[in-house]
Amino acid sequence: MATNRETIYIPLEDVESEHCALIVEKGLAQVKGVETHKVELNNRRAAITVNDNEVVGEAVKAIKDLGYGVPTVKKTYPVLGMTCASCAGSAESMAKYTPGVVSAEVNYGTGNLNVEFLPNITSSEQIRKAVQDGGYDLLLEDESKQQETLEAIHAEKFRKLKNKTIWAVILSLPVVIIGMFFMDMPYGNEIMWAFATPVVLWLGKDFFINAWKQAKHRSANMDTLVALSTGIAYLFSVFNMLFMDFWHQRGLHAHVYFEAAAVIVAFILLGKLLEEKAKGNTSSAIKKLMGLQPKTVIVIEADGTERQKAIEDVNAGDIILVKPGEKIAVDGTVVSGNSYVDESMLSGEPVPVLKKENEKVFAGTINQKGSFQFKAVKVGKETMLAQIIKMVQDAQGSKAPVQKLVDKIAGIFVPVVMGIAILTFILWFFLGGENGVVQGLLAAVTVLVIACPCALGLATPTAIMVGVGKGAENGILIKDAESLELAKKVNAIVLDKTGTITEGRPQVTGIQWLNNDDATKDVLLSIEKQSEHPLAEAVVKNLEGVSTTTLSNFDSITGKGAKADYNNDTYYVGNKKLLAENNITIADQLQQQADEWGTQSKTVIWFANSKQALSVIAISDKIKETSVQAIKEMQDADIELYMLTGDNEATAKAIAEQTGIKHYKAEVLPQHKADFVKELQQQGKVVAMVGDGINDSTALATADVSIAMGKGSDIAMDVAKMTIISSDLTKIPQAIRLSKQTVATIKQNLFWAFIYNLIGIPIAAGILYPINGFLLNPMIAGAAMALSSVSVVSNSLRLKWKK
Repeated sequence: MATNRETIYIPLEDVESEHCALIVEKGLAQVKGVETHKVELNNRRAAITVNDNEVVGEAVKAIKDLGYGVPTVKKTYPVLGMTCASCAGSAESMAKYTPGVVSAEVNYGTGNLNVEFLPNITSSEQIRKAVQDGGYDLLLEDESKQQETLEAIHAEKFRKLKNKTIWAVILSLPVVIIGMFFMDMPYGNEIMWAFATPVVLWLGKDFFINAWKQAKHRSANMDTLVALSTGIAYLFSVFNMLFMDFWHQRGLHAHVYFEAAAVIVAFILLGKLLEEKAKGNTSSAIKKLMGLQPKTVIVIEADGTERQKAIEDVNAGDIILVKPGEKIAVDGTVVSGNSYVDESMLSGEPVPVLKKENEKVFAGTINQKGSFQFKAVKVGKETMLAQIIKMVQDAQGSKAPVQKLVDKIAGIFVPVVMGIAILTFILWFFLGGENGVVQGLLAAVTVLVIACPCALGLATPTAIMVGVGKGAENGILIKDAESLELAKKVNAIVLDKTGTITEGRPQVTGIQWLNNDDATKDVLLSIEKQSEHPLAEAVVKNLEGVSTTTLSNFDSITGKGAKADYNNDTYYVGNKKLLAENNITIADQLQQQADEWGTQSKTVIWFANSKQALSVIAISDKIKETSVQAIKEMQDADIELYMLTGDNEATAKAIAEQTGIKHYKAEVLPQHKADFVKELQQQGKVVAMVGDGINDSTALATADVSIAMGKGSDIAMDVAKMTIISSDLTKIPQAIRLSKQTVATIKQNLFWAFIYNLIGIPIAAGILYPINGFLLNPMIAGAAMALSSVSVVSNSLRLKWKK
């Protein structure tokens, strides 16, 4: 049963703008039992708090009544264990009170439960558990068949929209050709009618349905204007075609405007398709994070037997076995065995971490070569991975989206245009003489047709599409318009170190041999090839081309290095501790070199035989070649740069000095990165965050503009609004320049769209008639409307040729 003040997230469809979000918020405010409500436009969801789960159904109904979609799943399941009619009532209430259930009905006659639920909150399995709590059971079909997700619903919606758009364009073409060039051909009007009817009444029916739903709630949006202009133009054309004599008797020519009606629908559908295509699905980032958790685990029972368990059934205290290459399922503590674990998806640091007894392991990290057993400590929603998922979701939802100029205007624009059309008709009716009614109706339709928000609607998306396309050509993937709009205002950039400024791959940057005698290279390579230590990989890579030799008695010394016997001597590779324990002497020149490398914040490892150190090796994470130039470019553009890293102070200082970064912070935990971004935002800065790991994902979601490195984790790329495919920092100043050009184009487009409406609407209403007898024909208005759209698109295409 839903507890007091439960927060429910309702996914939304067709809520594309701030204006739409406002309409939904007003609708939710009127639902009794909804205590708080907020529409998160970025996440395409409404967050409501309710004190009773039954209110969720009312809220969903209210949203649907307003003409917006809520992707829900409807299912029918047989209920097992019912013996009487009151059982049906009991099973029904158990299902009904499951959070996320919109409606539930149990029919005792058929023995079935009909249920509708929000797939992002609950699932068939959870509803079944609730029913089982009441002493009944549900017969669920094969999981694979009934696993319907939000993605599947969105994909289906996109497919339908694509088909509609293609058909609208195909069917509109002959109407336009006849209407423009062959108006006097035999049966021309009838042919245009035949082609325009399916476009307006079938492919465009959603505009009319949504306009009606809006009207019922005394509201209006773009759909209203599209429905009115296409509907009136279509009906007017049908009337003119069927009753030509009505006009001829009054000395007027009976025009039809089928091409205007059909083209408007085709244009708007195309615009919606382009928009839908440009919008990434926000839930895929969360889905990938969830995908880091394995579905099943091997639990060691008290008697020592191994048993496979579903992840949902794991309890705190269970002992879990992890084999090489497997993902760790929940947070816990190692009880036996040891291995290196790749924690880069949580920490962002590339070097795997050694896990011994009593050390902590985290869900979603990947075990490398060894195997170990650990005791589950935190499961389900308590794991660090689950916390990160929640933080990312909250950060995505809490960000206030830029209120696009067009959306603000759309709310006023639609009623104003309708008002002008009505006023036009009234003025003509009283002042237009004997043909006042006809010319008034014509003028009103012309106003609606010429003011159709095509140019306005295309002003932003076309510029964004060209901008995004141009970005992609240059290796900059941009996920949404908002970040492209905002990037020009960025005045502070927070950079992650590992994988962003640096390569993210440990490499050997120097080897010094004693007496320049490198005859034992083959021994060093052979030991490192058998070692499990991640730094060993860097040495192996560096010694490519050297042949290996046969060793005996290889032994990995945990936390210190490795040793092996060759030609009756023992050889060691590892840290200084390992050499000290075996009383191995170190020559002065090697020690000096090691100290020098130490000040440069490099990791130093030693290679020795049983008596003396033979060589010293420096390993570090190299700064990318382009990082220094990119950092200089950004600083020259008056952007403040901050470097954050989980690394130690010495390394951070060295990297900052080498790259010219003035502000840096070392030993920063993932959640503190997001806090630091918030601090900068509170100082009034527009902050861009650049990162490459899951550890950066919360900060990425918090920043105004989030940029991920393409060679980093999928999650960072999913959360970020921009991705630099090559991971080259010089692309960031390019992205900012692209943002400036795109925003300038959007402003030009909006200016022309508005000027066009400011001039076009009064002329359509007949303002010139008293002066020179000029009346704008709706046919010309239709052409002008199309021309305004073409001019806007052409202006957007100019972006392609800018540098």
